[in-house]
This record gives sequence, structure tokens and C-alpha cells, in this order.
Amino acid sequence: AAMPRHQLSDDQWDLICDVFPPPAPTGRRPVDRRDVVNGILWILRTGAPWRDMPKEFGKWGTVYDLFTTWNRDGTLDEILRRLQAAHVDVGEIDQELWCTDGTIVRAARCAAGAKKGA
Repeated sequence: AAMPRHQLSDDQWDLICDVFPPPAPTGRRPVDRRDVVNGILWILRTGAPWRDMPKEFGKWGTVYDLFTTWNRDGTLDEILRRLQAAHVDVGEIDQELWCTDGTIVRAARCAAGAKKGA
């Protein structure tokens, strides 16, 4: 079966699953971390508003809160580092060359030299 777009493969999940701390022995069962990561990837790939995230990834507010927490505490950086390293190791990514597509970067008119208030 084909892997749905925007979702981690089993091999990719195996690379990052231990980044998350084990759930507390008491209290409510935490949301599935794989679903949360897949929800974050869906948002990042589509550019859609958080509220439009498909329900299959969980509640958008929970996914957003975890995205914010993981962005702040370095968890997302570690996930990205591991996934990039795996692609570098098999030669799918050239470690020396990184490009950014600037066509999606928005700037104020004044950043392009336009006069303010024009």
C-alpha cells in the first residue's frame, strides 16, 4: 500500500520515536505522538490554517500546543536532524548544498524599496 502524503514511513518513525519521553504512569493517556508529528508535517507541507488540519491527526489545538512546545524545547530540531542525517547517510541529500525557495517568502513593500505610505 502507498504511504499517504505528508506522513512518516515506518522507517522514519523508527528513527525519531525515542525523542519523546515515555508517558507518565498515571493520568490520561497521551495522544499518539506519531499522529501529532504527521499532523505537524501536514500543516507545514500544505500551509493550511491549524483549524483545517484533518481530524485523523487529532485535535488541532493539541497538535498546535505540542508543536509550540517541541519547537521551543528543541524536540523538532532533533527530529529534523535525525531525518536529515538518515537521508545524507544514503546519499539522498548533499550535505554541502542547501537551497531555500524564496518564492514563498513574503516581505513588506518597504523591504523591496517602496516608500512607506505610498
